[in-house]
Amino acid sequence: MLLSARGITKSFTGVKALDGVDFDVRPGEVHVLLGENGAGKSTLVKILAGVHAPDRGTVHRAPGTRLAVIHQELALVPRLSVAENLFLGRPPRRWGFVDKARMRHDARRLLDRVGLAVDPDTPVGDLGIAGQQMVEIARALDLDAQVLVLDEPTAVLTDTETDRLLGIVAGLREQGVGLVFITHHLDEIRRVADRITVLRDGRSVGTLPRGATVERMIELMVGRTIAEQYPRRRERPGEVLLSVEGLTRAGAFHDVSFQVRAGEVVGIAGLVGAGRTEVVRAAFGVDRYDSGRVEVAGRPLPGHDVGAALRAGLGLVPEDRKGQGLVLTSTVGDNLGLVTLRTTARSGLVDRVGQRRRAREMAAALRVRTAGLDRPVGELSGGNQQKVVIGKWLMADPKVLVLDEPTRGVDVGAKVEIYELVNRMTAAGRAVLLVSSDLPEVIGMSDRIVVMAHGRVAGELPAGTTQDKVMALAVQEFQA
Repeated sequence: MLLSARGITKSFTGVKALDGVDFDVRPGEVHVLLGENGAGKSTLVKILAGVHAPDRGTVHRAPGTRLAVIHQELALVPRLSVAENLFLGRPPRRWGFVDKARMRHDARRLLDRVGLAVDPDTPVGDLGIAGQQMVEIARALDLDAQVLVLDEPTAVLTDTETDRLLGIVAGLREQGVGLVFITHHLDEIRRVADRITVLRDGRSVGTLPRGATVERMIELMVGRTIAEQYPRRRERPGEVLLSVEGLTRAGAFHDVSFQVRAGEVVGIAGLVGAGRTEVVRAAFGVDRYDSGRVEVAGRPLPGHDVGAALRAGLGLVPEDRKGQGLVLTSTVGDNLGLVTLRTTARSGLVDRVGQRRRAREMAAALRVRTAGLDRPVGELSGGNQQKVVIGKWLMADPKVLVLDEPTRGVDVGAKVEIYELVNRMTAAGRAVLLVSSDLPEVIGMSDRIVVMAHGRVAGELPAGTTQDKVMALAVQEFQA
């Protein structure tokens, strides 16, 4: 056994994050750690890594065993080269000076080990997310880590990049490395897991063997069966609430047009770089566009004016919840009230009592797991942070809500809750524009799907279409 944890218990500010958890890692195995956001996975990893000490319980490592953690937020310096990042803080030296030739040579050896074909002198910031993750893994292996923890490594990867990463995981397993793999993608678990330990509310509720069914995993995670992963309840479409006509910005998107009606969910699908996020940010007024027209409920919306978009009843949940959707150092309650702060003011003064009451009601309705509204939102798990981002817009009751990658890094149970919020909006006569890289999600939750390729609309597909039909449009080429 490389690592063994027994009876791990840990509390923060009166909230028990872990309660008597057992966990171990063997050489040459992938042990998946599965659970909803807030189940205690991150706390357990920090205790295994020595960042936190348990209140009770013990952690034992075999003599000489090193552990490395690859976090979702990568610990790289973008302006430094790949080689410099690989040996950050411990560069090879000769005669007291950094030996750059040896550093490049050793960097190539490490990059070959993870299958990353890139010049070691390339600034690491020029690599995609997948490449940066490979650099992190290579650095961990050079530190001779016998236990490697991968925390949501595929959350922002394409299918091709994910396949490549899972291949590397399989190779490391064959080399005798023990891997702890954390992911919300249940199909990936079935591909790589030797064992699956499920956490729920800080407790270990079971360890499943290789080949466990998705239904069994979900049942242990959420404590109940989920009959339908995409519970879309379709409504009769009403008036056009959002109209985008001929939207164009040089080098980003060209002549993009679509409509979203009351009671409707319209999905936007496409490959990474197709221009999906750029279009919705421009429509919301965050970014400029060169030509075209945006209307909300029949009224023209001025370009590059977020305030006008808010007043017209347009809302945007951005793909980067931490960088653009939340004030991480502010409280849960304050973040929930961000959008309605001005509209609920009385005589120019903030309605603090009303804001707190509405925030409390919304947090309860969304089942936000937090020690209280006064806790910094940055302390919440990813899924609970996403609920806060969506909740602040639900409090504003927009006519049209744009959801850009709304379930990225969110567990199965929380995903279903977010989908039910979408159903509530459309049942109330509102409209939703759903941008997602998760094809099953787009197909399962959309009434119509607009497919983009190379910054243009490649076509539109009805509900119930197939992934093959979406991909056929997504790879379409256009005449210059």
